[in-house]
Amino acid sequence: MRDWPCELVFAGDPALLQSRAELLDRPVTVSVWQPGDEPRPQVAGRMPVLALPLAAPVTPGRIEAANAAGVLAQLDAAIDGCLAGRFAAMVTAPVQKSALAAPGRPFSGHTEYLAARSGAPQPVMLLIAGTLRVALATTHLPLAAVPAALSVDGLVQTLEVLDRGLKQWLGIALPRIAVCGLNPHAGESGQLGHEDGDVIAPAIAEAAARGIRARGPLPADTAFTPAALAEADAVLAMYHDQGLPVVKHAGFGRAVNVTLGLPFLRTSVDHGTALDLAGSGRADPGSLFEAIALAARLAP
Repeated sequence: MRDWPCELVFAGDPALLQSRAELLDRPVTVSVWQPGDEPRPQVAGRMPVLALPLAAPVTPGRIEAANAAGVLAQLDAAIDGCLAGRFAAMVTAPVQKSALAAPGRPFSGHTEYLAARSGAPQPVMLLIAGTLRVALATTHLPLAAVPAALSVDGLVQTLEVLDRGLKQWLGIALPRIAVCGLNPHAGESGQLGHEDGDVIAPAIAEAAARGIRARGPLPADTAFTPAALAEADAVLAMYHDQGLPVVKHAGFGRAVNVTLGLPFLRTSVDHGTALDLAGSGRADPGSLFEAIALAARLAP
């Protein structure tokens, strides 16, 4: 825990958080937060909690399906608070997707859930590691499903959301966006795939006609070279593992995910749950601290 220039409200189970603090021998005082409480800067050791108790006891590192609804309730409470203006931003820690997904309750990730719950038609994940900014045209999809998920209209909307987000949140007046191709060598004139010429190139042309400074499709194996990045404020990758390895190589443990296109500011960590480290005190909180710091800096 550390001091912050804003108030942090933790959505969770107060008893669980207090017991974890005691297990790890951390000097933390958990209190129940109420919407009418006067905001005050975060002080190390104080943990105001939006109380949402879980249904079953929690064992560090073990998935408990009975608590899935409780985890989603925590997300819902944070979303509702942001939409109502009680919170200026949302910062999310990682969740175990397999524990939340169930028949009748599809859950492919925070981004998709937040968008559906807040009525955002086109969320865009933007990963930031220092000066490197990488957005994703598709998020948590099997690789085989990516080509069918790309369309001219969808990519134009993604470029519009990215362009608007770079202006709104990061203060870049005229963003320059480098757009990766889908196939090796951006399709090599159709020899290695048709999506680059039939879908991505027309989308870039349409976006440019709308005043967006996008260029490409660029071969992904050269889009991230220093010379190429010097000419771009952000790179749009076509799928998760085209962009994320570069971001994590550049700043794993310090990178931040910003979700553009939502009606509120949301940042998140750049890693998963690390169940093998749960309860050990050895997990690195660096990315979470970066996500909090960025939210505090950008929050309206």
